[in-house]
Amino acid sequence: MYDVVFAALMECDPATKVASVASLRADFQRNVAPAVISVPVPGRPLKPLLVTPNELTKRSMNSDEGRAALLHAIAHIEFNAINLALDAVYRFRDMPDAYYADWLQVAREESLHFTLLRQHLQSLGYDYGDFPAHNGLWEMAVKTESDVLVRMGLVPRILEARGLDATPPIRAKLAGAGDSKACEILDIILRDEIGHVQIGNRWFHWCCEQRGLEPIPTFVRLLREHEAPAIRGALNYPARRQAGFSEDELMLIESLKA
Repeated sequence: MYDVVFAALMECDPATKVASVASLRADFQRNVAPAVISVPVPGRPLKPLLVTPNELTKRSMNSDEGRAALLHAIAHIEFNAINLALDAVYRFRDMPDAYYADWLQVAREESLHFTLLRQHLQSLGYDYGDFPAHNGLWEMAVKTESDVLVRMGLVPRILEARGLDATPPIRAKLAGAGDSKACEILDIILRDEIGHVQIGNRWFHWCCEQRGLEPIPTFVRLLREHEAPAIRGALNYPARRQAGFSEDELMLIESLKA
């Protein structure tokens, strides 16, 4: 079934990708599979145009366009998160069955998030692809493709955990703009993302235990060796605690903030 996961990963049409993910968790079985290949570019539509973060235009939340641009940015993160979860299943072999069940669950929930955001964008007169976006999330996937320990250490625990920190202030902005539907969607996303980061934490610590490594020194080493993005802004301590970060880890992350 790895070929089915790969097909979903490389599917370019968002709606077809989401539909493919829907049945994967029920159908996926571990078996002999073709060799893993590097995926520098996963399946994605021709739009949005990908630019550097510095090229993204900030728009006022006082306008419908500005609110749509913000929702589009979140939808793009969720679309990339579908591919990240699928790649975690496809790329890393010989993991426990629970690992694959976890990441297929993540793929399904990320698909739901993307669908909810896209539907809300459409209700505002926009669609996914109408605004430019950046590719930072997938670039880290490529950097971490050689080792499941590195992937679990850096993508869920750094990039996805940043979403736990960023969601409450974004929700406050959308509430201030009177967008109650967007707030409902962000509540669902935050609830699920706590679980996703928890899954990353669980498998990072499992990998460390299997290799006889201490988690905190290993995490620091991975940050340095792989040039992980800087940690900025206030940490969402309650959400991070729910996601499985220990007090020692939170103190470390706080000390590493740019």
